[in-house]
Amino acid sequence: MTATHPPDSQHQGFLALLPAGARPYALLARLDRPIGWWLLYWPCAWALALAGGAVSHWPLFLWMLLGAIAMRGAGCVYNDIVDRDLDARVARTATRPVASGAVSLRNAWLWTILLSLVGLVVLIQLPLRAQLIALLSLALVAAYPFMKRITWWPQAWLGLVFSWGALVGWAAVGPEPGAALPLLYAGCIAWVIGYDTIYALQDIEDDALVGVKSSARAMGRHVKAGVGLCYAVALGCWAGALWNVRPDPLVFVALIPAALHLTGQVVTLDPANDADALTKFRSNRFAGLLIFAAMLVVGNAP
Repeated sequence: MTATHPPDSQHQGFLALLPAGARPYALLARLDRPIGWWLLYWPCAWALALAGGAVSHWPLFLWMLLGAIAMRGAGCVYNDIVDRDLDARVARTATRPVASGAVSLRNAWLWTILLSLVGLVVLIQLPLRAQLIALLSLALVAAYPFMKRITWWPQAWLGLVFSWGALVGWAAVGPEPGAALPLLYAGCIAWVIGYDTIYALQDIEDDALVGVKSSARAMGRHVKAGVGLCYAVALGCWAGALWNVRPDPLVFVALIPAALHLTGQVVTLDPANDADALTKFRSNRFAGLLIFAAMLVVGNAP
């Protein structure tokens, strides 16, 4: 069987360059949809920047980017292995390579191991303390695919996972975090809940049919207010993190561009429009860049 491009695939030209046999594996690791690894990478980059490591530890930006690409891919393959029966019953995910049969279960596991080995190469570039913190995330990653069966808030668990890079990045640079790191981490979690709730809007009807829980279903008609609250909490936590690094009212100015962007997402969100939900979700790559700029300016100010 051959894999079919999912509706939200962004780089079909890239896939076309690959040998036919490699395409299902690229799709399985979501290499055609870079938004996922950008969202996994940004908390790593934010922590490196805010902890003052932008110059002294600049190679880590590249290593952690490679790690985000590899481990996001490995996580997606593992998720698809666990969810293969559910995916086959949902229109948007039925064409995923494992659910559709384009990739066998055995080969999916081998692909997971190969991607994890790339992550291992990145891991050994980090100081020991950062290595240990990174390894602690594996339990959270392993449990994530089951959360949608257990809780209405799997997006909160995803927040714990996708924000973990902030803890690793800060530990790699080395300064004592004080209150800045927990506030940065908490803000990342709230941000993830917000943007993944937007993403989950695309699957509300199918999720209801197959019994999958999500924050989008839990918020219901209050989803815009719920996402807005998540973003407000994120901005408040990030403002606190910046203040703890540099207690100067001017640090709040650095967050204004990101605040305007996130507010625009919420105000213009159309919960009934799947295409709009996908566009708003993807726009968080740019939101991450704006937040990175704030962390970089404050963390590396003289």
